[in-house]
Amino acid sequence: MSLLVKARPTGRTIVEVTPRSAGWKYVGFAAYRLQPGERLELQVPGAETCVVVLSGKVTARTAEHVWRDIGERTSVFEDQAPFAVYVPAPERVEIVAHTAAEIGVASAPAGAEFEPRLIEPGTIRRSVRGQGSNTRYVRDILPQTEPAASLLVVEVRTPPGHSSSYPPHKHDQDNLPHESSLEETYYHRLDPPQGFAFQRVYTDDRSIDEALAVEDHDVVMVPRGYHPVIVPHGYESYYLNVMAGPTRAWHFHNDPAHEWMLKK
Repeated sequence: MSLLVKARPTGRTIVEVTPRSAGWKYVGFAAYRLQPGERLELQVPGAETCVVVLSGKVTARTAEHVWRDIGERTSVFEDQAPFAVYVPAPERVEIVAHTAAEIGVASAPAGAEFEPRLIEPGTIRRSVRGQGSNTRYVRDILPQTEPAASLLVVEVRTPPGHSSSYPPHKHDQDNLPHESSLEETYYHRLDPPQGFAFQRVYTDDRSIDEALAVEDHDVVMVPRGYHPVIVPHGYESYYLNVMAGPTRAWHFHNDPAHEWMLKK
């Protein structure tokens, strides 16, 4: 089975990954395109969800909460963080689009340990990783420092001609504090949208070794192994990462063959 999930060019559901379709235990992800006035009801049985307003303006409603007119971006490539809504299991959330909108929905197994809440752009930590042609821009939407049972959600913008998730790193061993075991999805966007990027997923023993050409709206599944991204000249990359595993912690291990560049 390929680790690349191709986007659907038309229709409300852009792309969808479930634990069953991925052949793993934890991470689910879906992306939707909504027209003005369109409604979307979301409930993943036995799972918490994080609904990210990638672009457009929507209202989100649970049984006891309403967050009206959330969303400020017209594109994921704008220099601002998104709005998001965290919803614990077994809560249902309804999304109503007020403009054309794109929604990302992350999910992972969990109960009702936490309350539904709005995640506002001003609360999202922003940082810069790397240097030179390895520079990229990170927004931690649902990091391990914020309440949730399983989910970790982050978005990354990578300039044209740069590498990202690089040097190659992995998080597939339950060996804290040195490394955590986390499944991961990458939801890719490209600007201009006719662009492409490359992502390689490989393990030390090469039992997994796939080099993937990703296009706008595609998803790459990372069950284990290293997973760098390379962006060609002329195109900017955005990706939304969803991670989850047996322990809600992000500790990664760099590929020793390429770690030398961090010591220069």
